[in-house]
Amino acid sequence: MSVQMEDLLQVVVDENGSDLHIRVGVPPVIRLHGKLIHMDLPVLNADDTESLMKAITSEAHIQKVREQGGTDFGFAYGDASRFRVSVFKERGNYGIVLRQIPNRLMSLEQIGLPPSVKDLLFRPRGLILVTGPTGSGKTTTLASMIDIINMEEDCHIITIEDPIEYYHPHKKSIVTQREVGVDVPDFAEALRRGLRQDPDCILVGEMRDLETMEAAITAAETGHLVFGTMHTTSAARTIDRVLDVFPPDEQSQVRSMISESIRGIVCQQLIPRKDGTGRAVALEILMNTPAVSNLIRERKLFQIPSIIQTSKQQGMLLLDNSLLELVNSSLIDGVEAYYAADNKAHFSKWAPKIDGLAAEG
Repeated sequence: MSVQMEDLLQVVVDENGSDLHIRVGVPPVIRLHGKLIHMDLPVLNADDTESLMKAITSEAHIQKVREQGGTDFGFAYGDASRFRVSVFKERGNYGIVLRQIPNRLMSLEQIGLPPSVKDLLFRPRGLILVTGPTGSGKTTTLASMIDIINMEEDCHIITIEDPIEYYHPHKKSIVTQREVGVDVPDFAEALRRGLRQDPDCILVGEMRDLETMEAAITAAETGHLVFGTMHTTSAARTIDRVLDVFPPDEQSQVRSMISESIRGIVCQQLIPRKDGTGRAVALEILMNTPAVSNLIRERKLFQIPSIIQTSKQQGMLLLDNSLLELVNSSLIDGVEAYYAADNKAHFSKWAPKIDGLAAEG
């Protein structure tokens, strides 16, 4: 085996790639600016992928792959970077995907978030959700938010992650980072225990089941600032997804709780830049106001985009407006905006042509 894992990781760091794919039957593949690039290296065989896997995977995680078919963990590549690793079996062989997590945290301005988002971080309690599809930078945004609180507030911050990605040293705050499967069995249990540990701020790596959502909403209601992530692409769909997790007989009560506890929702998508130099962030930002709270209670979520549209002065932003700004600034292509848009009718002039006809919006 001529290719070493250390050399591959160095390429990812040097090229600022987001992901590295190791699979039998192809050479190593790196994701750069959203596109998969095959490295100019030999095609990997089963022995190669097993050797590369063993170079970074502990015996306990290897045992987990053998028993369960996969495992996830984080590890540091020297001082250069950290990686989130997913090891799995496919067609009897080992496969690996490594996601790079830069050591240096970005400011909210560098990410592309407006000042109104920073204001959310200094609320005494409530629920802040950062949402978007996989690979849209949610973890980076949340880590930057936690870093601001860590630098500027004297808080006890608890993060619950699977796995831990960014490490947060103690600054003005104390930071407790708990890894699901290592320090605690699951998100819901970590949240319940965390409430007994004098927290001011709690980050929940992923809100994906009823138990975790119940615990997060309760924590937000009882005087804590709670951050969470979901895989939704608009503010209205995010609230809808939270409500849909609860049984029908609890819906009315949960709507009331969410209308009071939610502070803001940041939905983000990364769109390839026109010049090929990376990706631009498209945002939807919802702040909870009396009008928004009322719509949640009455389950008139379809009216939320109209509220966002008319509340720009309160720091709100509609995804389609964000996309339009990126197109008008020549940062992204109109076709990319069309694919990402909520209301495709507004982007119909950029609709891709199919058999000579414009695609339906």
